[in-house]
Amino acid sequence: MAVIIVQASRLSLNDIHQTWLHLEHNLVYVVVLSAFVLVGSIVYFMTRKRSVYLVDYACYLPPSKLKVEHDRFMKHCKLMGCFDETSLVFLDKILGRSGLGEETCAPEAMHCLPPKPSMEAARQETEQVMFGALDTLFANTNVKPKDVGILVVNCSLFNPTPSLSSMIINKYKMRGNIKSFNLGGMGCSAGVIAVDLAKDMLQVHRNNYAIVVSTENITQNWYFGNKKAMLLPNCLFRIGGAAVLLSNKSVDQLRSKYKLIHVVRTHCGANNKAFNCVQQEQDDVGKTGVSLSKDLMTIAGNALKSNITTLGPLVLPISEQILFFFTLVANKLINAKIKPYIPDFKLAFEHFCIHAGGRAVIDELEKNLHLLPVHVEASRMTLHRFGNTSSSSIWYELAYMEAKGRMRKGDRVWQIAFGSGFKCNSAVWLALKNVKPSCNSPWEGCIHRYPVQLSL
Repeated sequence: MAVIIVQASRLSLNDIHQTWLHLEHNLVYVVVLSAFVLVGSIVYFMTRKRSVYLVDYACYLPPSKLKVEHDRFMKHCKLMGCFDETSLVFLDKILGRSGLGEETCAPEAMHCLPPKPSMEAARQETEQVMFGALDTLFANTNVKPKDVGILVVNCSLFNPTPSLSSMIINKYKMRGNIKSFNLGGMGCSAGVIAVDLAKDMLQVHRNNYAIVVSTENITQNWYFGNKKAMLLPNCLFRIGGAAVLLSNKSVDQLRSKYKLIHVVRTHCGANNKAFNCVQQEQDDVGKTGVSLSKDLMTIAGNALKSNITTLGPLVLPISEQILFFFTLVANKLINAKIKPYIPDFKLAFEHFCIHAGGRAVIDELEKNLHLLPVHVEASRMTLHRFGNTSSSSIWYELAYMEAKGRMRKGDRVWQIAFGSGFKCNSAVWLALKNVKPSCNSPWEGCIHRYPVQLSL
């Protein structure tokens, strides 16, 4: 364009006149060329990848009456009468090391004695979480439910009929031609999967809004037996949920918080150990729960390696890519016993949202990715304040960074989550402005107390 402008500025009136006469005598050439440019432009604008913007999101904040302090949790477990002494000692030990604080919340049905894990109570929990997050989202964005053309809901363990997506459509009287999806059984990484699905739908349906709702249900998935591998989720999982508004409208770029850059999904389900490491099953006496394998951390590490092998070339500086590629080739082709090079992802991202699945998960990623304490602070504090909220935890972590005033224009965010199956999924976001916390942030009124000192 610059060269054309310079050349055009040198033309005299006579040169312009001669060019016009030349075009008049080559009308067919001009028409064909114009048609080619027109068709090419139409094809480009019809097939080009559309940008996906994160307008805003909202996380559900449970009422204080649902808090379960450690002492109250243990007292409640004893009064239930379903756990033997060995199990109670195990629960107390795990809870003390879990990284959870005194303000995490459990559903109302679990506060009853005896607990009432009925279908009705489970529906009430899910409605409370989903509608609470969506009410805040609609209020903050001034988007009407009927303006939303795509809805994706993910909840791993609670999938009633009608579906959770239908519950939302009925509650908010959404339009009849909405494209709705309900993802079940996909574990704690399903939030990233839901974003990926919404992104793909926004590539097809122009000028549209998509809402992603991520949650999990505790009421019907509490374990009342004595198998240790199945007791862990009782200590870690708590109430939580998030609603995210995505848009492919160019006019929304100015008011949006982030732009979606990459989504990388890795599935290790072909490996039997990986497939079975997180599994819903019944124990020897028929009690249903989710069993966590002792190989979970090893499998998660292997899934992470596979994920960053794909993600690395998309985000890392060329110097890091060369070092990573050299050690990979040396180990694969010439059998050299070179320690695998772990790229410095601090050069690619300013912020890390590591799924708050448990203290061990955060510790392992901090160690393996050579991160600093500040990089995992949001994950640790989310686990402390809200517990493991499954697929929504990465949004509580992002809200933490915003509440701390750390999100600056141009910053890159890496959301990474693990899920049953076994899966490792990543989403990369770019901050479009200095992001401030939205109204009714889950950290509103308490962010001044964080970070807290965690016991070893």
